[in-house]
Amino acid sequence: MATTYIVRKNSRNDLKDRPGYERFANKRSGPSSGGPKRTGGSGGGYSRGPSSSGPSRGGYRGAPSRGNGGGGRGRGGRQQEMAVDLSKLVNKAKPQVQEDVFVPKHSFADFPIDALLKENIIAKGYKNPTPIQDESIPHVLKGQDVVGLANTGTGKTAAFLIPLIDKVLKMRALGKEERILVMVPTRELAIQIETEFWGFAKRLSMNAVVCVGGAGIEPQIRVLRRNPAFVIGTPGRLKDLMERRDLDLSKFSTVVLDEADRMLDMGFIDDMRFILSKMRGERHTLFFSATMDRSIERLVNDFLKNPVRISVKTRDTAATIDQDVVRVARGRKLEKLIELLKNPEFDKTLVFGRTKHGVERLARDLSQVGIRAESIHGDKTHGKRQKALSLFKSNHASVLVATDVAARGLDISGVSHVINFDLPATYEDYTHRIGRTGRAGKTGVALTFIEEGY
Repeated sequence: MATTYIVRKNSRNDLKDRPGYERFANKRSGPSSGGPKRTGGSGGGYSRGPSSSGPSRGGYRGAPSRGNGGGGRGRGGRQQEMAVDLSKLVNKAKPQVQEDVFVPKHSFADFPIDALLKENIIAKGYKNPTPIQDESIPHVLKGQDVVGLANTGTGKTAAFLIPLIDKVLKMRALGKEERILVMVPTRELAIQIETEFWGFAKRLSMNAVVCVGGAGIEPQIRVLRRNPAFVIGTPGRLKDLMERRDLDLSKFSTVVLDEADRMLDMGFIDDMRFILSKMRGERHTLFFSATMDRSIERLVNDFLKNPVRISVKTRDTAATIDQDVVRVARGRKLEKLIELLKNPEFDKTLVFGRTKHGVERLARDLSQVGIRAESIHGDKTHGKRQKALSLFKSNHASVLVATDVAARGLDISGVSHVINFDLPATYEDYTHRIGRTGRAGKTGVALTFIEEGY
């Protein structure tokens, strides 16, 4: 029988930068099919035990939280328990195993969309649609509400951008104005969607604006005054702009809720309801999520009308990710991390920490021992977050230390390793963290640090 360990999760589901973990007193997990083993020994992989030298770094111990703890925005100590099966953190990558080959029903040339838009799609290197694109685009083109459930990195952005850009063009031809609202949980995802938009919208005389916190609001207002066809933003900043009367949603009849489960986890439900209430009553709604639990199902029932439900999710984690745990003596996680990162194969590594303060300190300590590390978390300004991402994407930094703000929506190519320096709050958060590696058919490695000695 698989052994479970308890993780404490705040009842407000706003744990992206907050500690909240019970103690883990375990041995190395065995194969995912058989549960964790209780025997000693390294067991292969990277689980060779802690380094024997060097001082203890108590600040990185990941001790159990009592209430809010440092680094996060406390909202009281009410907590609920969630069981985590550590056997799920071990899986041998099988890049050579041939899974069922997906044969799309359509090609991009088949879709009844604008000819110039098709040229832009081809210019971006798109040949055949991914499963979520193949299933979603025909329904969006018909004006139907859609609920799309798909793993991260499966092409959800193009699944809604392509048909909605075409929708704007068709409405223009009829002498009507069509404006699209895209609501997302994080500023990084908003910027990524905007980047994709410009690739699809070349030479189409169509504009877009990103409205996110942490960036100057005045430039965003200036673009909004030109009535861009696409407004891409986070709930908090969108609501701010509405309250300032710089964003009037009464002319918007189409909305995309992307990474809806993450927005719910981050506590945006009230803002989402407020924003949607200000749109036209007859609304075209697209809803994309990586998970579908009862709370998400309630949102679907509240926000959509007779939606087409599409699920192309095949498994929680990609078969191309080699997952393992790293047993570390209490207080020695930093030493072990440095030891690993100095290996040449760790050439582009995402390290996930629990708190904003801990992530910042960890990046600084890595830099002090000669490891090119940058950090990204909620307390950094928009400009500094973008600079850190740029340095990591361009390989000027080999390590990016992040809170869970970077776990969803970011398209960072070539990530060789993901290291869970601190355990995530939920298994869903774990899958999104490690989903940054093993993409585009390449093999990646995901390692999770487990402290021993309690």
